[in-house]
Amino acid sequence: MSDLDPRLRQRLGAYRNDVISHVAGPGPDQARQLLRRRRRMAAVAVAAAAVVLVVAPVVANAALNNDDRTPPVPAESVTPTPPAPSAPPTPPPTGSASPNTAPTAPDGRISRAQLLATRVDLPNWQPGEMEGGCATAKVRLRTNTDNTYVSELAENAFRYGDLDGDGAVETVAVVSCRYGEASAKQVVAFDRDREGRIVTLGRVVRTGDGFDDIRATEVNRSGSVEVRVADIQPCCGTPSYLRREQVRTYRWDGERFSQTDGPTAFGRDPRLTDLRLSMTHQLTDVAGADTRRTLTTVFTVTNAGPVDAPQVAFHGIEVGERAGGDWSRCDPNPPPQADNPTCLLPGVPAGESRRYTFVQLVPGTPRPDAQVQRFFVVHCDAQDRWWPDLKKDDNGVDSPIRF
Repeated sequence: MSDLDPRLRQRLGAYRNDVISHVAGPGPDQARQLLRRRRRMAAVAVAAAAVVLVVAPVVANAALNNDDRTPPVPAESVTPTPPAPSAPPTPPPTGSASPNTAPTAPDGRISRAQLLATRVDLPNWQPGEMEGGCATAKVRLRTNTDNTYVSELAENAFRYGDLDGDGAVETVAVVSCRYGEASAKQVVAFDRDREGRIVTLGRVVRTGDGFDDIRATEVNRSGSVEVRVADIQPCCGTPSYLRREQVRTYRWDGERFSQTDGPTAFGRDPRLTDLRLSMTHQLTDVAGADTRRTLTTVFTVTNAGPVDAPQVAFHGIEVGERAGGDWSRCDPNPPPQADNPTCLLPGVPAGESRRYTFVQLVPGTPRPDAQVQRFFVVHCDAQDRWWPDLKKDDNGVDSPIRF
């Protein structure tokens, strides 16, 4: 600077003092302040310093080239332009969301073949009903076997539905166990565990709980199981028309199935009536050398109600030889449905009585092996079908003589 003109050196000094008085460079105090603020204003400070460094040389060069004595214009402070806000992150496309990691319920739809191919645990049978003891633990079910005390998979169709509300279906099947000519039955719900193994959810209902047969099952939209039950299981010569049926509904409550709808008992059969039988007889000798005697029997049948008996069938009165009375009114060919009665005659309305007379020729001397004969009467409908009596003990009488 020693080679410069004293006037120029003076002007540069004045310029330097003026600029320094208006522009404060970043000193130690400001640096510590920025550090204490965790560098929040670092970008703004850097931008301001850059503006000062750019403007100062420009002003100095202009002063050097200016021959007049006009004092230099102080530099203007420049507010740094804030950075443009960054664009929001682009949302992931639909369908790329994180998959639901919650476990889904296993599918409990089981086929007949699958159920027959595995061993299952069955609910207990009715106490006292299965003297032979049908197995319940690790049972391999069978089909179409005549063996007694063997658990079988009944021919009833499988039903499927969400019984426990877990979003997956379960399987409903009927299991039976023969104990003679009849079978005990259960409606059982099966499911699968997380490993895919077949497990027993629970028993819906079983015979012996107020009925003797299970006819069909259905699963409705709410997940309840509808079971068609019957008061008797026709067997051992019992005709199927005697059967009465009801539909009862059961639902899983988290621990067991309980009945939620339908009747709970059958009650007295409204198709039956109460017949009562009484008898008088007369035994007379036959004139001449005939050793036989004439037996005249009069039966009085009273219908104590509540329904009419269109026909009555007598049993056991076929002794000796027919010789008169109401024999001519008997149906000569009683149908099998009447259980082979000796005589089928017009019946008795409810609340009324009728008398029926039969004349027979019987041996004068009873056989050495003669037994007491029992006569009894039953109610038959217009289709020749016999019906049980409400009080069967008063439907029969013993013959006063042996034959």
